[in-house]
Amino acid sequence: MERLPPLTAQSVTLARRALEQPLCDYCLGRLFSAEGDATADADRGRLLRSSAGGPPTPPSGCALCEGLLGEADALCDAVVGALEGYEYTTFLVGSTVARDLLEREASLAKALGLTPPRTLKQAVNREVGLRVYARVHREVDFDDPDIVAKVDTRFNTATLQVKSLYVRGRYRKVARGIPQTRWPCTHCRGRGCARCGNTGQMYALTVEGAVAGPLIEMVGGDGHALHGAGREDIDARMLGRGRPFVVEIRSPRRRAFDPAALAQAVRDRSAGLVEVEGLAACDKAVVAALKAANWSKTYRVLVGLEKAIKVDQIDRACAELSGSYVDQQTPLRVAHRRSDKIRRRRVEKVQLLRADGEEIELEVTGESGLYVKELMNGDEGRTQPSLAGILGMACDVRELDVTEIHDG
Repeated sequence: MERLPPLTAQSVTLARRALEQPLCDYCLGRLFSAEGDATADADRGRLLRSSAGGPPTPPSGCALCEGLLGEADALCDAVVGALEGYEYTTFLVGSTVARDLLEREASLAKALGLTPPRTLKQAVNREVGLRVYARVHREVDFDDPDIVAKVDTRFNTATLQVKSLYVRGRYRKVARGIPQTRWPCTHCRGRGCARCGNTGQMYALTVEGAVAGPLIEMVGGDGHALHGAGREDIDARMLGRGRPFVVEIRSPRRRAFDPAALAQAVRDRSAGLVEVEGLAACDKAVVAALKAANWSKTYRVLVGLEKAIKVDQIDRACAELSGSYVDQQTPLRVAHRRSDKIRRRRVEKVQLLRADGEEIELEVTGESGLYVKELMNGDEGRTQPSLAGILGMACDVRELDVTEIHDG
């Protein structure tokens, strides 16, 4: 028996009252858990029983746990069985315990005037967790475990809550017509129909599918999502160093992957239209950082003019826009899915790269959230100022590429 603090007369008196109903040694010891460490609960219970008087009671006859603490081995078996086939470094055991048992325990502690003891739920978690630890040889993590195994003591079953796998990187999209994320078919709303070839998707190739598809084949999982540092239009390319992103794989069975093999698989799946680099595992906090980022971006824009004009007129318009703040009402093209409000964004620089009659090529750098197409065409006056407004003519964006995201 572990060395325990001496029992007080008061604790013996209270134990005598508690033993007016049958309690197993573990539950009796838990009621006085403030007197010692958790490892000594059963020993403390035996000592209290000996001092207070009372026949021994097995867990199966205990009025508090009703045999639950005698089933720790069976519950451990359920957890270990559920964990088979999963790759993980850390785990934690949780539990669901019948409400009436918890209420009965709280009522007894209150009647005895005791400090709230280590609860039955905590005792189950600990006893099962110790047994699982001894069998799987993985570390317990109370803050951020790879897997939480939750035992349902009502049915002696175990279910798993598996932490998502997060992989960061940068992607380049070298062709137009590829959306960043899945786009459910507007006709069947993702259920699958003849129009979408029963895929449920408007587009066969997406950046998310090109990256998450091969990764989920490597590690398994129940689903995926792609979190980007903003997004480009479907008709825009993402060039330069690429856009920072994090791909999330939910409930992965494995956590290790080969970055080089994944990058090659992305190229293969997309026929070279999507490229990734800098792949590495990360934690969920990176997703939040991406969403909160306010990085400026540089674009290449090919603009068709209503008529050819002199280069110095275009240069003056670029100079007027450079360093300006523009007020942009939600663009008509996205007004059906975004709230209608005015956003003020700074245009850092607009530079003429090439002029060829009625077609010009510009480089535009602006803060995050700047609608570049509308900066060019004015969006029927909803963006002020704009290139179209300054030149006094229609300006049509024919091509748009993101060439740099200035994240340092």
